[in-house]
Amino acid sequence: MNGYQKLVLRPLTGDLRHDTYQFLVENGCPDTAQHCLDVGDEARNIALQYGVDPDTAAYSGYLHDISAVVPNEERIAAAKELGIEVLLEEEVFPMIIHQKLSRQMAIDLFKVDDLQVVDAAGCHTTLRANPTVLDKVLFVADKIAWDQPGNPPYLREIKQALEQSLDAACFSYIDYLWQRREQLKVVHPWLRDAYYELRVKL
Repeated sequence: MNGYQKLVLRPLTGDLRHDTYQFLVENGCPDTAQHCLDVGDEARNIALQYGVDPDTAAYSGYLHDISAVVPNEERIAAAKELGIEVLLEEEVFPMIIHQKLSRQMAIDLFKVDDLQVVDAAGCHTTLRANPTVLDKVLFVADKIAWDQPGNPPYLREIKQALEQSLDAACFSYIDYLWQRREQLKVVHPWLRDAYYELRVKL
């Protein structure tokens, strides 16, 4: 990535919603820019439902996919350049390391020093063992406000589970993937850890 030199970087305004949106648009990712706004809004709604600070939740949503500006074929090299640990599963399926890249870019480019916010961004695709409440809020928000056409096939189930608890909502999606794990390119170890932990807990 050559120290982010390839990216269009404008001075920060202090409005994270604006800054992340403009960053993504100006670096050729307008669809992701809208997706991040949608996830931020959904995270805010879930946060209000579960007693989490809504602004903090929204911030994690705005930041979670900022690494979309890094082409998929460059992500592993970029992660290594930034000192990010790369797992074998991420080498096989580089898309999945975008969560770790987003975490680091939030710190480096957007000067976010709230570890809860950046850590949530850093596990929003897979979740992880012992997740924070904010991790779970963002994880579920990203699955509800997904970035594909139409509605996700698991939408009704995850929304029903969300009425019970955040844990139930997280498990609803992870179990959806787990039942189809033979069709996945990889099963990320963080996802596996989250699955077994939540299965026992629930």
